[in-house]
Amino acid sequence: MDKTMLDKINRFTRRDFSEDELYIFSVILCDNDIDRDGERFSDEALESLKILFVGKTGIFDHDASSSNQNARIFDTEIISDNSRTTKYGSTYKYLKGTAYMVRTEDNKNLISEIDGGIKKEVSISCCAEEKICSICGNEISSCVHANGKYYNGKLCHTILNRITDAYEWSFVAVPSQVNAGVTKHFSDDSEKISFSAGESENEKELRRDIRRLAYFSGGRTAAAAVELSARNLNTNQLLELKKSYERLCGHNGIRVQLMTEKSEEESNNSYTLR
Repeated sequence: MDKTMLDKINRFTRRDFSEDELYIFSVILCDNDIDRDGERFSDEALESLKILFVGKTGIFDHDASSSNQNARIFDTEIISDNSRTTKYGSTYKYLKGTAYMVRTEDNKNLISEIDGGIKKEVSISCCAEEKICSICGNEISSCVHANGKYYNGKLCHTILNRITDAYEWSFVAVPSQVNAGVTKHFSDDSEKISFSAGESENEKELRRDIRRLAYFSGGRTAAAAVELSARNLNTNQLLELKKSYERLCGHNGIRVQLMTEKSEEESNNSYTLR
């Protein structure tokens, strides 16, 4: 492990950790091929997820409880494999995340299972606002084509685009994406975050962070509820609400590391949390 890698990890820790204290492993988060659900990520979506997944926590089976956290991604990379093509004839690409865990007595069995290939498949939770038909280019909600059917020799599938947020990644038992060996989990259209006209970028980021904290304190229902309750709050009220959720998550044992202390100082009043 070189110093560059340690520096990336220590951006998310309260103190600097040494190489001996850490366990590092890589996961394939998602790819651009058509999966068993007849869906795929666009190249634009992969680029968005590459940014959004830095700093995101790893859990089990999408159970958004604080005690279920086990790892954190500190670096991501999109890899193109020119020796492989997707089912629709494009170069195969996948998003790889590199994660760290702090070695403890409690997680030594999990580390052994990862090394032994027992804990292998992972799934992501994110919000995709656009779901496009590969045949006509329209939203699937206003399209007459059917996933899995061929039209003029082309397989109809759904293209996932406009990723607005990434919540977490999970170890799962049953994979869905064949090539990458991962599955995925999305927010419903009803769970889109709505913003008011003229709302600042700082306020938008605050709302995203509050929703994410609510997700980890009480799951999807809590995230949807807080979005509604925070809709008419001003910046100062949003800041107070965010702090209250951070305290709540802290009491539940979660270490909220959406932004490091160093980056918070550097950004002054910018609430861009990564």
